[in-house]
Amino acid sequence: MASGPNMMVPICLVENDNDLLSVNQKALQILEKISQPLVVVAIVGLYRTGKSYLMNRLTGQNRGFPLGSTVQSETKGIWMWCVPHPSKSDHTLVLLDTEGLGDVEKGNPKNDSWIFALAVLLCSSFVYNSMSTINHQALEQLHYVTELTELIRAKSSSRSDVVEDSTEFVSFFPDFIWTVRDFTLELMLNGHPITEDEYLENALKLIPGKNPKAQASNLPRECIRHFFPTRKCFVFDRPTNDKELLADIENVSEDQLDPKFLEQTNNFCSYIYTNAKPKTLREGITVTGNRLRTLVVTYVDTINTGAVPCLENAVTTLAQLENSAAVQKAADHYSEQMTQQLSFPTDTLQELLEVHTACEKEAIAIFMGHSFKDENQEFQKNLVEIIKDKKEGFLLQNEQASVKYCQAKLHELSKALMESISAGTFSVPGGHKLYMKAKDMLKRDYCQVPRKGVKANEVLQSFLLSQVATEKSILQADKALTDGEKAVVEEQARRDTAERDQELLKQKLQEQEQKMAAQQQSLQENIVQLTEKLAKERENLLREQNRMLAHKLKVQEALLKEGFRKKSDEMNAEINHLKNMIDNTKDDNTPWLVQALDKFGKELSSVLRTPGRLLDHIVSGVSSLFKRK
Repeated sequence: MASGPNMMVPICLVENDNDLLSVNQKALQILEKISQPLVVVAIVGLYRTGKSYLMNRLTGQNRGFPLGSTVQSETKGIWMWCVPHPSKSDHTLVLLDTEGLGDVEKGNPKNDSWIFALAVLLCSSFVYNSMSTINHQALEQLHYVTELTELIRAKSSSRSDVVEDSTEFVSFFPDFIWTVRDFTLELMLNGHPITEDEYLENALKLIPGKNPKAQASNLPRECIRHFFPTRKCFVFDRPTNDKELLADIENVSEDQLDPKFLEQTNNFCSYIYTNAKPKTLREGITVTGNRLRTLVVTYVDTINTGAVPCLENAVTTLAQLENSAAVQKAADHYSEQMTQQLSFPTDTLQELLEVHTACEKEAIAIFMGHSFKDENQEFQKNLVEIIKDKKEGFLLQNEQASVKYCQAKLHELSKALMESISAGTFSVPGGHKLYMKAKDMLKRDYCQVPRKGVKANEVLQSFLLSQVATEKSILQADKALTDGEKAVVEEQARRDTAERDQELLKQKLQEQEQKMAAQQQSLQENIVQLTEKLAKERENLLREQNRMLAHKLKVQEALLKEGFRKKSDEMNAEINHLKNMIDNTKDDNTPWLVQALDKFGKELSSVLRTPGRLLDHIVSGVSSLFKRK
């Protein structure tokens, strides 16, 4: 059952001493326990602009994140508050309050840039908080967004390609929300009323001109337009004109605040609750608490080494940890279900194998649901080997239980026979006939014992062979039989033994066929579920690529409309590259996929010892499956 914490107060997530960032272990322990998807909202902005108050309101409270009432910045580093999501019961709302940008007490100006970049990397909704108006000065103060191409990399390619990285940013950057505090202007443009969103988009229009000043002014505008496809704006009146109340706003009741400000705050909170998306990584990978924990540690460690955080590397690190856990989770589920559903000894081998097949199918599905970026299916192959070993263990356990049970039953049923032999009951004329009658009765009683298991015949045969010498002795001592009759009886005994051996051999061959069929089923189930997962991943990739293309086309159209034809034309190469990527993803002729599945299947066939002809039959249907998607 997915769960999330309900923290009563926030806790520092990333500590900042101006020279080095560090992650708070207590905060990591909280994240580690959250199995739900996270909606992560981060707020940044200049210090002393009321960021913390907005974050507190998102929890339905006035207090929590420290507000302060002096010119000093209260928040240092990044603080975290995890609460149940107000409208999504299966999600956790994670609020990240960052220290104020531009704090004059800081010694390292680069520190602000890293806090800004970390907020972008960790959240799904990015709130930029500023004062008064969105003007040239406000955009200049947002110069941190122009540094993102230097502070974040999308891919781990050794060839640093800033243009390629910035193109990829749109695929994982959060939604952008600009909150303007103490807003006193009228929302009017050219004599007509406009919305808050229109106000933001108008402020982001590029300034004509080729002079350095215009280009510098346009840079943050271009970055916001290029990197953040989803943008939203909220303006807020002053909470109150009473300075004393402002200084103690966390203790001020709502009836003491400006009704318009309260309405605007409620609108902001309602928008976040309704529209803020869960945090995801590339190709739709949902971020849970434990995954966010890994990302925070990975990014901060990278920054502290002086390197640039790379999304692809972080996802790879995350995948290694998650996939190992997914293998363990799937293997544990298999063991638990097998133990719960089986009662040893099973009546037949097929009974155990049918339970195995069902439990393995569930285990593979669990692995598929919790794993991602399993390069060359290394982790899936590991799971196959683990389940194979566990299955062999259950088979052995079943056989041992059958042997033990059958031997106990035979010992119980043969007690009277053994006592009669010891007492010399059969050492009389006609004793052999009496012995055979007693033995046949023993076999009949044994056959009527239920659920003896897979070793029933083998244990009986072993018992009967142990009696051959005794039976021969009784036969030879029986004076009621002639030598010729004794020879006939001995020959019949040899034929009976040979027939029982044949039956045992036939049973073993049948069991081998059943085991082979189960292995073939295992191979097929692994390939089918992998194929379905790859198909879904392709759909997610295609959706992501189309979203990137739609955004780029929208940006290009806006540039053209604003008269920046050259900038618009410069985007053609980028757009064509995206179109080619989409065409390649859409292509129904997917030899790389078939080859990958074929390679994976052959490796599994080796592990499971299944024939190649079955693999060819399974893989041949992969292309048609993808064409139907």
